[in-house]
Amino acid sequence: MDTSIEQDIKAIQTLESVPTILSMIADTTGLRFVCISRVTPEKWTACEVLDDVNFNLLPGDNLEICDTFCDVVRISNQPIIIDNVQQDEQYRNHPIPKNFGFESYFSWPIYDAQGNFFGTLCGLDPLPVRLKTEKTKSMIESFAQLISRQLTTEYRLSAANQALQEEQQMAHLREQYIAILGHDLRTPLSSIMMGLDVLKLMPIAKEAASVLKRMENSSKRISLLTDNIMDFTHGQMGKGIPIKKTTCTNLTEVLKHTISELESQHPKREFTAHISLPEPVVCDAGRLAQLLSNLLINAVVHGDPNQPVQVEALQQNGQLIIRVANGGEPIPDEVQARLFQPFWRSPSQSSHKGLGLGLFIASQIAIAHQGTLAVSSDDDLTTFTLTADL
Repeated sequence: MDTSIEQDIKAIQTLESVPTILSMIADTTGLRFVCISRVTPEKWTACEVLDDVNFNLLPGDNLEICDTFCDVVRISNQPIIIDNVQQDEQYRNHPIPKNFGFESYFSWPIYDAQGNFFGTLCGLDPLPVRLKTEKTKSMIESFAQLISRQLTTEYRLSAANQALQEEQQMAHLREQYIAILGHDLRTPLSSIMMGLDVLKLMPIAKEAASVLKRMENSSKRISLLTDNIMDFTHGQMGKGIPIKKTTCTNLTEVLKHTISELESQHPKREFTAHISLPEPVVCDAGRLAQLLSNLLINAVVHGDPNQPVQVEALQQNGQLIIRVANGGEPIPDEVQARLFQPFWRSPSQSSHKGLGLGLFIASQIAIAHQGTLAVSSDDDLTTFTLTADL
């Protein structure tokens, strides 16, 4: 069977209302054979059938198109209704009723999503049945139109699902490509950074030293971007950000070192820190430092430069809490709802450098620690808070 015909049959059989429609037509009119057919210039194909007279036609069965009235309906786009073949001047000597042995018959056109002829809603019976009443014609027409509308919806839904599946496959391939690219970048980048370390030990001119410093900073930035891309792909591919939990007894020093690194990079900004972690913490200290660094960078970039960036870390009620706060304009609720999405920036922040992954990765690190990362913002402060069970 032609693949497109198979898809059309499946589309009709997917419509939950079709069996009910066929039964209602049969009960209302008295016809004992009612079906929906797919009609092309080449053949007639049954899609769904109610058969109480044992015509032995099943979904997928074919008839020669010339042996049916449905081809006339296809060409004319007009229905055919016969109450009693023997009393019908137009059809009483027609070979088709004789071949199939019916006296009453109707065939009404059905259209697809593009408005093209799809097939027919048709019915017949070996006995005469009064069909040419306004009530019956209106009912059959309404059901044919309902099937056409539902068929249109089904095709659109199927097309949308197909497009979604294709996009998901493409997204998966893109993520795999990014992961491979990020992995492959690390080897040459490591060689460059090792070469820079060697050059720093050699006597060089003052002018060259400044160039070397810029190269080192650029290499570190590339390394950070590569790490962020790798973390993003882990998060997007359902693996989550990988962490290695150990019992950390010096998390205070780790967090303070992270703050000092940002202070050296942004000497004009003020940082305040209140860190009290007297008990060991089971965590991935490196990842928590990364989370803190991302939050600090976000505060430096988006906060009021005339107000300090505030850091707080403590243990409370069996939980680790890390807060980073900054002054500045409050974040609107609609923006807060999207802050932790990857690659997203507020239109007012589109000029800032970076991939837009910092907050996304921070949130993934929180999840990897069975914790949450939340944001609150008002006229005084914008605060990001990590809360994780110890």
